Amino acid sequence: MSGLGDKLEGSAKEAVGKVTGDEKLEAKGKLEQITGNLKDKAEEIGDQVGKKVNDVLDKVKDKTDSGK
Repeated sequence: MSGLGDKLEGSAKEAVGKVTGDEKLEAKGKLEQITGNLKDKAEEIGDQVGKKVNDVLDKVKDKTDSGK
């Protein structure tokens, strides 16, 4: 499930838990929201790392091309 999906599902579970007084469900909802946030952050970091790797590869390619 995506980060957004986890956050939405977690938010719904937390709300139902609050309304029904089910502390376990409320806690599970909060945990799912945290999981969704972590997934989003991990994806963001992965994107940033990928961009940096591509930047380095481009610089290496430019250096090797200029040496020809």
